[in-house]
Amino acid sequence: MQKYFEADTLDDLMFDVFKTLLSSENKIEATRGLMTEILGATLVLKNPRSRLSRSETKGKVFSAFGELFWYLTGQNRLDFIVYYVGRHYVNESDDEETVRSGYGERLFNSSGSINQVSNVIELLLRKPNSRQAVIQLFDATDINQKYKSIPCTCTLQFLLRNGKLNLFVNMRSNDVFLGLPHDIFSFTMLQEIVARSIGVDIGVYQHSVGSLHLYENRRADAKQYLSEGFYEETSMKPMPEGDPWSSIEKVRKIEEQIRAGSLKTLDSITIDPYWKDVCRVLLIHRYFKDENWSGCKQLKLGFHDQAFNIFVEDRLARKQDSC
Repeated sequence: MQKYFEADTLDDLMFDVFKTLLSSENKIEATRGLMTEILGATLVLKNPRSRLSRSETKGKVFSAFGELFWYLTGQNRLDFIVYYVGRHYVNESDDEETVRSGYGERLFNSSGSINQVSNVIELLLRKPNSRQAVIQLFDATDINQKYKSIPCTCTLQFLLRNGKLNLFVNMRSNDVFLGLPHDIFSFTMLQEIVARSIGVDIGVYQHSVGSLHLYENRRADAKQYLSEGFYEETSMKPMPEGDPWSSIEKVRKIEEQIRAGSLKTLDSITIDPYWKDVCRVLLIHRYFKDENWSGCKQLKLGFHDQAFNIFVEDRLARKQDSC
């Protein structure tokens, strides 16, 4: 069975992985049901900015940005992520308030005080060739007792070579249909955030997984994905050069207002076009939840990065088809 996959885009990677899993007879019974898996899979995304799927079934730009900003809050609140992905995480909460498997606290407030992302940035600024720029997400306490959900990601290692920042992610387990697209999106965005923080560009992204799997109840969805064929490459524009954290903090505050329903327009928002596009995606998601279709159509006209238009148009088309 093929275990190594390399491509320029997320869609090309997923196409090859789905084909391999659907042709495999290596099925096992897991906690969440029957699944087919690849043991020791490695995926290499040569252009990390091609992090968005153009597929009708996997083009999840709204939930992808939602999950990213869930991490960037430095918290694991359940109500935050439910707003973006529905009730998927409800059954993974032990206290109905937080999600242990979320990465926000572990990235930015590990053990109640350690900002692992800042530590990596400071290390790479001091020692550009360092091999110690590692973020640990899974830890020993995760299997010390029974929890409903624990982190799938073990480590993220940032390696600066030849003036470009590469990211190597190691996961114990990865659901190829639900988890993989969001994981690659969030981690490559974090890769670019760290790269801009140290004044370099991004290199390659490598995603290594102990068990890369497709659940039996998602086989029809995977076949539907393959039937859509290949798409033209869709890459996000490069993140603006310079330290991104002031812009990220501004977008975080805007996101909070949008989610609360107190911000209805971006007319008064002054921010780099790259980050204003992110705000536009977040506000369009709010409009969709409020069934403000005309507002969605109007808001999408302002995108600086035209790649986002496709996702709004696809979602509007699906909504019209269901009416």
